[in-house]
Amino acid sequence: MSEPLLELRNLRKYFPLRDALGRRRGAVRAVDGVSLSVARGTVLAIVGESGCGKSTLGRLALRLIEPDVGSVLFEGEDLRALSPAALRARRRDMQLIFQDPFASLDPRMTVGAAIAEPLRLHRIIPRSGEAARVAELLERVGLRPEAARRWPHEFSGGQRQRIAIARALASNPRLVIGDEPVSALDVSVQAQVVNLLADLIRDLGLTFVLISHDLGVVRHIADRVAVMYLGSLVEEAPAEALFAAPRHPYTRALLAAVPGRGLRAPPLEGDVPSPIAPPPGCRFHTRCPHAEAICREQVPALTGEAHRAACHLQDRLPPAPPLREAEPGGERLRRLQSFFQPAGSDA
Repeated sequence: MSEPLLELRNLRKYFPLRDALGRRRGAVRAVDGVSLSVARGTVLAIVGESGCGKSTLGRLALRLIEPDVGSVLFEGEDLRALSPAALRARRRDMQLIFQDPFASLDPRMTVGAAIAEPLRLHRIIPRSGEAARVAELLERVGLRPEAARRWPHEFSGGQRQRIAIARALASNPRLVIGDEPVSALDVSVQAQVVNLLADLIRDLGLTFVLISHDLGVVRHIADRVAVMYLGSLVEEAPAEALFAAPRHPYTRALLAAVPGRGLRAPPLEGDVPSPIAPPPGCRFHTRCPHAEAICREQVPALTGEAHRAACHLQDRLPPAPPLREAEPGGERLRRLQSFFQPAGSDA
């Protein structure tokens, strides 16, 4: 494995709950002791149900949210130890693509001004070169340079997300985190934007963290996959190994839920426990069809090397059922793109 660009060590973030008088009445355990590393030039996907803490983890990695405990290392440098000025300088190397392209662009700024903003903040190029750089970025994401003079409300959702991607690339970052970057888009547009991201990752040599619940997209572009449940990491593995032989019952349940192409596995029963008071032992035991007494009493350690899982029973579980036959994710995306979007038009 190549050298880690980003390392997360035992990150924890609890959001306090207070009553009407401001007194603390508990906390939401959004991220609870997560350790991960992202190798330089690779794509790590973080997956899980809504509320599992994956978006919070992405913001902790960029220090947009301050962790309660733990370290965030970028190229071996602890971001938590940086002064505000040093952190601001570091932000040039780390960018975020937000989920909602309608909310992430300032309606009072033209597209060109929005893309040029990071160029000015970090003083990357002279003002005289901004227009050429903005035009280059727009063309790279599949839009015409004339788009720089228009306003965000004049574009479709897919076009806005392309603009948001161009803005994220403006500072030539080494790390980009995409927080559900296609979930707010129509299916046909999703296909185009995912293919665009895959091309950019390859052509620019980006290190990319994809936060997503769409396992079809994950399978298409991820090198490694980390699975979260109730704020904790339950499995991490190379993408091919995780899809072929998942070791945690929760990962199997996620794959079984993929329409038309999941594992032949029993569906989950029951509701997700409250992150305010997660169950003792393995947090998944209340929904796990294989749970035993030890699962209700002891917290499982995340064990393994290239393929890690946090399950007491991983060595005794029956073999994972095979994936249903389905066309590869990339072919599906390209087929959707060609079907829904006429050649020569932009989404």
